[in-house]
Amino acid sequence: MGNTCRYVVNALGKGGETYYTQCKDKHELKRWIHENKEKLNMQELKITDKNQSFLLKLLGLNKIF
Repeated sequence: MGNTCRYVVNALGKGGETYYTQCKDKHELKRWIHENKEKLNMQELKITDKNQSFLLKLLGLNKIF
């Protein structure tokens, strides 16, 4: 079976920690961000949508929510 995650999150914590997680849908992604908001440096949060179309990737339109 293949990997069923859609969103990949790379983030830096306020103390220099590195966070990496995978979420299967937008609700799980929002819940993870909400639970870890105090620990994360929000300017260094990078979310990759694996199902995003090539054209949107090329144009750099990364707005998730």
